Amino acid sequence: MIYKNEKLSKYSWFNLGGPAEIFFKPNSIDELKDFLLKSKNKNNNIFVLGAGSNTLFRDSGFDGIIIKLGKGFTETKLLESNKIQVGAATLDKKLADFACQNSLSGFEFLSCIPGSIGGAITMNSGCYDSDISKIFVSLEAINFEGKIKTFTKDEIKFFYRGNNLNNKLIILSVTLQGKPGEKYQIAKKQESLLKRKKEEQPSRIKTCGSTFKNPVNKKAWELIKVSNCSNLIVGGASVSKHHCNFFLNNGKASSADIEKLIEKVREKVFLKTGTNLELEIKIVGAKKV
Repeated sequence: MIYKNEKLSKYSWFNLGGPAEIFFKPNSIDELKDFLLKSKNKNNNIFVLGAGSNTLFRDSGFDGIIIKLGKGFTETKLLESNKIQVGAATLDKKLADFACQNSLSGFEFLSCIPGSIGGAITMNSGCYDSDISKIFVSLEAINFEGKIKTFTKDEIKFFYRGNNLNNKLIILSVTLQGKPGEKYQIAKKQESLLKRKKEEQPSRIKTCGSTFKNPVNKKAWELIKVSNCSNLIVGGASVSKHHCNFFLNNGKASSADIEKLIEKVREKVFLKTGTNLELEIKIVGAKKV
């Protein structure tokens, strides 16, 4: 489906953002390929959206094309040798549950990550000493010219919260490697990780997870706390009292409020500690002048 002037606030966990000029939700590779070939003149202004769990859309919206893969990209298949092939739009938690049902371990950490598998690859998502690169085997992607290519583990360099893949690629499916395990033990580990997450992070609120990446050998939340940013508020945006690397839309925030809060915290942390925090969330759209 193709929509014009679609409200992006519907697709971000912050519930913020203006309209997208064009919003496209394909349900098959053929639909996606056909759209890309017909949109060649605008291929420099495409943003591929996953679950929206780490994306702040600006109030002005996005002057271009937003592509969000539909249900046709959520198929999950068990392969030989304890591998799973999964569509890029599949939610991380859904994959973790599928692996558990099939007695495969190594996927438990994904139950704590509020995103899609395509986004997990793009961000090299991880938590609690695990990340997606450790179980990655290969992926299939399509470029903005409609050409499909497979990338193996040897062809991709993963690093903290990223990789060296060309950003003009749309991930279609991913193959991941598990290990045989006892279903009960896998479920128990999932529950333990989810309990830990609930204790350490805010939930059921309008936030997009960790705002800043952890600097080398440091924790972003500790730097924010020591810089006296824990109680900062800008308009309808505030720093979470549960975890100060989580910023909140308290119900009346604008995207600009969140962005101003980000800059305020970043400045205070730099002045106090000399560390320049790098964003983990993505800010999308043109900044109002």
